Amino acid sequence: MRPWLLLPPQLAHDLIPFTLPFISMAYGKKTPEWNSFTWKDMTFANPLGIAGGVDKNAEHLNDWWRLGAGFVEIGTVTPLPQNANPGKIMDRDKRLQAMWNKMGFPSHGADEVFYNLASYAPKFRTPIFINIGKNRSTPNNEAVSDYLSLVDTFRPFADAFVVNVSSPNTKGLRDLQNKDNLRNLLCPIIDKVSHFEPTPVLVKLSPDMGEDALAEAITHCNDIGIDGFVLTNTTLSRPQGCHFPEEGGLSGAPLKDLSLRALQIAVQILGKNREDKLLVSAGGVMTPDDVFERLQMGANLVQIYSALVFQGPGFFHEVARRYNERR
Repeated sequence: MRPWLLLPPQLAHDLIPFTLPFISMAYGKKTPEWNSFTWKDMTFANPLGIAGGVDKNAEHLNDWWRLGAGFVEIGTVTPLPQNANPGKIMDRDKRLQAMWNKMGFPSHGADEVFYNLASYAPKFRTPIFINIGKNRSTPNNEAVSDYLSLVDTFRPFADAFVVNVSSPNTKGLRDLQNKDNLRNLLCPIIDKVSHFEPTPVLVKLSPDMGEDALAEAITHCNDIGIDGFVLTNTTLSRPQGCHFPEEGGLSGAPLKDLSLRALQIAVQILGKNREDKLLVSAGGVMTPDDVFERLQMGANLVQIYSALVFQGPGFFHEVARRYNERR
């Protein structure tokens, strides 16, 4: 029984801040350990975490740790506070196991998120990835200033930065994925983090790029020194029988094939030159077997969002239990 599925999606979403702390208390304080590994001085007790967009403002870290997440990605964070896009911004389809959103980086802004993270430090129980994006009012030719300001702000707390250039809900953002724009954006970020104790930089890419464009983006990012990839964001494509609007991002089960394709392409391109590049697979991960499939294909980490809605917050511990049964 998942009573939240009986509620309108927006209402269920708005109740999360009040209900999640009580739900998480039902789980243990120890993060379940399975398939543990270390990457760039970060230790992951397990490779399953939450995707960007679940905890936009770092308000529920204790809850994710209690629920069993092996790492947490917060954000997308923008420099200045901004509201969601106007109108309806979310929906779900229980038959398709699909989520739809047109949020557009709603964020409390860098200052408040910094304060929230500071209240947890130095008690982080898992690695923290910080997903960063530009304000929608910032033109693309000035976007780098937004990203650099966020790197400056969150350097004390970020175990890794995730550069979000792939949301379909901020007008023109995906234009930053082309070769020249990627270089102009990412090189200053890499240079910035290299001046201090280096912080890994990952890029989150779109599932809607053609195979050639995706391959080119991965190759180019690899060449300029990016540490890894989050594959993928939500999609503008729609399965047959889907009632969602044409605009807005689709996630959940219908995203699975596109996400798998992106992971496969990344593994093939990086190949023997992969070295210590981190691959994080997200999109269409709805069952424990989906998690294991991504890891077997070559992902280092796996992220969930829709699974928490359709399967419930016990998903992390269920995956850990299933993994241990398979051994």
